Amino acid sequence: MSGRRKETIYQLLRGWAKDTPEAIALIAPAHEPITYSQLLEQVDSTIKSLREIGIGRNDRIAIVLPNGIEMAALLLGVSCAAISVPLNPSYRENEFESYLRDIGAKALVVQSSAHSPAVSVAERHGIPLIEVVSSPNAASGLFTVKTSEPISSAPQHTLEPDNVALILHTSGTTARPKRVPLTHRNLCASAFSIRETLALTCGDRCLSVMTLFHVHGLIGGLLSSLAAGASFAATPNFDPSCFFGWMKELNPTWYTAVPTLHQAILKCARDRIEAIERGRLRFIRSSSAPLPRKIMAQLEEVFKVPVIEAYGMTEASHQITSSPLPPWERKAGSVGVATHTEVAIMDDAGNILEAGRRGEIVLRGANVTAGYESDESNNHSFINGWFRTGDLGYFDSGGYLFLTGRLKEIINRGGEKISPREIDEALLEHPGVLQAVAFATPHASLGEDIAAAVVVRDAIETTEASIRAYLIGRLATFKVPAQLLIVDDIPKSSTGKIQRAALAERFAARLQGGFIAPKNKLEALVASIYAEVLEIQQVSASDNFFALGGDSLRATQVISRVRSLFAVNLPIASLFLRSTVAELAEEIAASVEALDHNSREAICAELRDVSEANSHLYVAPTVDHDESEH
Repeated sequence: MSGRRKETIYQLLRGWAKDTPEAIALIAPAHEPITYSQLLEQVDSTIKSLREIGIGRNDRIAIVLPNGIEMAALLLGVSCAAISVPLNPSYRENEFESYLRDIGAKALVVQSSAHSPAVSVAERHGIPLIEVVSSPNAASGLFTVKTSEPISSAPQHTLEPDNVALILHTSGTTARPKRVPLTHRNLCASAFSIRETLALTCGDRCLSVMTLFHVHGLIGGLLSSLAAGASFAATPNFDPSCFFGWMKELNPTWYTAVPTLHQAILKCARDRIEAIERGRLRFIRSSSAPLPRKIMAQLEEVFKVPVIEAYGMTEASHQITSSPLPPWERKAGSVGVATHTEVAIMDDAGNILEAGRRGEIVLRGANVTAGYESDESNNHSFINGWFRTGDLGYFDSGGYLFLTGRLKEIINRGGEKISPREIDEALLEHPGVLQAVAFATPHASLGEDIAAAVVVRDAIETTEASIRAYLIGRLATFKVPAQLLIVDDIPKSSTGKIQRAALAERFAARLQGGFIAPKNKLEALVASIYAEVLEIQQVSASDNFFALGGDSLRATQVISRVRSLFAVNLPIASLFLRSTVAELAEEIAASVEALDHNSREAICAELRDVSEANSHLYVAPTVDHDESEH
């Protein structure tokens, strides 16, 4: 009976509490497990307590709790009694101020005696506090909720499938996140879809890696498990060093995470082979961001189980498409086939395209929100009953979906439309690169150009020049990043996502750099060539030709001038490989050094005259006047 689809969270829990009351629903490190009958009792107790203190069906309750078993049970209870709005506990006071005002919170739920800045914001605005008080037996994971005084009277309302259960905020490129209301029908449709995709049964257990204030952890992990009558292992905030201890203690059959967390797990995995072999994982799931092929291959090599990549978003209650489990085919680079959601590709005119044609991904179905709250973008985001995802992609003839980028992330480099994902993949193929992300930067003549931030294994062995050399021949010249930054870490959101749009601003200081005067006449001459070709006044020894506004046409002009001045035939790839003034000067010096003695002397003599004649083309004087420098 409980295997049938339910349309509210409460129906789902009540079904399993009736059919398998002693089965484990929730478990956590150092906690006694909570059975389905206990979980239903906890949810009933939460609903009763909230009604008694005046919380009604349509009231919005902000929840600020750390990840764990109490957060999981409380979210279920509040969503059945009112509207849950889980917020990131790590927000700062000004962020809580914005979110609590934005949602019109009727109350704020926090742990008893919590010191969160959300508490001071709520008190300042007269928002009542509801405290979660743990059971005297702290290991049980059960709790009560209380407030200092009733808020108002609240009538009982029958829970309906189209009642809003949850409001989540998108993390898009706009400064103000959109509010996404998700109904019980939306959430259950997605949870059952994931259950069927992954063939989840009562014997499965999901290890929670994602946070529960995020749609991935909440629906992709928690609700999909409960839809199957399976168990959900709720852990504290993710810590890769604890992951394999949790694996041993909680004995999961699968886990789901974003690519950045998979990468963190892989870093610790090489020394934990025994723990992996003794575990009972049957698959690994990845979603919420594109999984690089290299990372997928490494996960499957280390864990010896298939990696199932899914495509999802908040507006679709998480899952949209998914790669199938073996023996069904999984295609490299694909996010699989539609799973109980109607998915299509649409062109700019609103026409649905056939297989093989690229366009914007649109969708509709029981799991898709009816629209954003109080947001004018609904007119743009919904067209003819379809929700526009903003993602670009295509279906192959077998119905497998391939993502090619986002409308807002596509780099328009002088009319060439470039997907940063393609560059990410090429960078990650380099054996010395651990993480990589390409992004757009402003460009004087092209409009936008490409930069990339990379984390490497060894900064001495893996240099910017070696990475650039690796990319030449693997990418078209115009796709090779003009600027490569080797960084210690790539900034991510609280849910592990990389937000490309923010990276140009984050790395602005390094992308622009400070002025460094040419250190010898050769560098000064290269600087003068850059200045002349690009029609600018000041060129630093560290300036990157492409970052200054250079492009393929102007690169040809630079190489032509180098050939004329130095009698060396550098390939145009040299400028893409070594783009700064100092780097190109070194390349020229090495080429001149390879000439015979008479040719070198003739070039040096000619350069003395040329450097004087071209002195007006650069601002800073040379520092080193050693005539032996060529």
